[in-house]
Amino acid sequence: MSDLKSNINEIETLLNRQGDAWRAINPEHVARMRAQNRFHTGLDIARHTAKIMREDMAAYDTDPSQYTQSLGCWHGFFGQQKAISIKKHFGSLKGRYLYLSGWMIAALRSEFGPLPDQSMHEKTAVPDLIEELYTFLKQADAWELNHYFRDLEAARENEDDIAAQNAQSQIDNFETHVIPIIADIDAGFGNEEATYLLAKKMIEAGACAIQIENQVSDVKQCGHQAGKVTVPHANFLAKINAVRYAFLELGVPDGIIVARTDSLGAGLTQQLAVSHEPGDLGDQYNSFLAGEKITDPSEVNASDVVIKQNGQLVRLNRLDSGLFEFQEDTGEDRVVLDCITSLKNGADLLWIETSTPNVGHIGSMVGRIRQEIPDAKLVYNNSPSFNWTLNFRQQVFDTWHEQGTDVSGYERANLMSPAYDDTELARVADEWTRDFQRDAARNAGVFHHLITLPTYHTAALSTDQLTRNYFGDDAMFAYVRDVQREEIRDSIATVKHQDMAGSNIGDDHKEFFSRENALKAGGVDNTMNQFG
Repeated sequence: MSDLKSNINEIETLLNRQGDAWRAINPEHVARMRAQNRFHTGLDIARHTAKIMREDMAAYDTDPSQYTQSLGCWHGFFGQQKAISIKKHFGSLKGRYLYLSGWMIAALRSEFGPLPDQSMHEKTAVPDLIEELYTFLKQADAWELNHYFRDLEAARENEDDIAAQNAQSQIDNFETHVIPIIADIDAGFGNEEATYLLAKKMIEAGACAIQIENQVSDVKQCGHQAGKVTVPHANFLAKINAVRYAFLELGVPDGIIVARTDSLGAGLTQQLAVSHEPGDLGDQYNSFLAGEKITDPSEVNASDVVIKQNGQLVRLNRLDSGLFEFQEDTGEDRVVLDCITSLKNGADLLWIETSTPNVGHIGSMVGRIRQEIPDAKLVYNNSPSFNWTLNFRQQVFDTWHEQGTDVSGYERANLMSPAYDDTELARVADEWTRDFQRDAARNAGVFHHLITLPTYHTAALSTDQLTRNYFGDDAMFAYVRDVQREEIRDSIATVKHQDMAGSNIGDDHKEFFSRENALKAGGVDNTMNQFG
């Protein structure tokens, strides 16, 4: 770290002023502890990570191949291990973020127990998870730097100048694990004031990017389920403003707002938009409402709602719940209007919730948006709610059929069957799946790709596999073969779980504080030594 020497000099000056009273303090150890604890508050993190995202957005505008990615997580440990693994395998965390999913908080973090994604969980669980994620990411910094500092001390003791230079280089060029988190605020958990208050807590916990959706807060649904109800644009823009005010109040001017539209799959609205003149935003919203044209006022019943739509009186389709229906096949038009409106009124990025992962479909909507907003960019949900295998096999099937290729050997509705796994269609579909993110970044304006619920599924899958074998004939061998042996051979940090949890850091601190009197855990009897 470039400021390590300046920190040492600053601390030496301070110690000299204190005389013998502080003689037990080693300035190098203080500088080392400072390096291992770079971020003191969530706002420090939010400002740092917002700058990273802004730089990445600018890089994408110049070159769409420079898209970014993230994986969702519901516990700090999962976020930490993802960041550690990314650095191990790719050498840098550049362009890699974390996603905080409201779905996973509802399903796994609520005191009410497992809940559906309907904003029924505690709103405080959202900032709490952000804080937890950054606690674990900061610990990853301390853990990795601690190893480098130990290497430096060992090299000095052995008078190995080359090893010392290598360790010092690792310290000086250290890349933090503290990366951006795109955090899900659902539909704001209430009115615009409630949205503002929760956004502040999220930003104070470290969030630099907040994703908000245009559903009605108290009847919010998962984006991939039925029953979604959207709000007029004025309601949504008020919440966008609330989030921006929160960022600015807390001194995070680079804070990023991701405006999500669920209009593609939402057929209902709770209220009519206010319109002051034909063609204004409220009138455009209401123009999509479904109803029956009337010509005679006597046709109107007491509970009917009638509006003027395209110069004609229309009795709106109103359900017994009081909700109003949108006209069929207007979803894409509403999405385009939503996105243009959001970007013109303070949003930075878009999120279009779709029913399938189809580059052509996404790109057609983005193309329309970019006619008015040329630099429009998307965050796209690579959702586990999609059957990716079936979707892409069907996309290949349909393309081949349109091109005149013989597809008589395939049954479109049954393409998920393992019987097709070794076919040419399946091979091409897998290639399309592999290229999906790159193609969507290049041809559909997707700046950021995320998987919302990966650890929900990986935890369940790995637990099922271990359970099946451990409680079966393999017993302990199942754990050794499928877990520990793989950890050792793939250099997974958690194989030394004591170290990963901070025991070596604690030992070093004890030595700083107590010197030769330190009672340390990492002696010859520590079984962690078995892992070399």
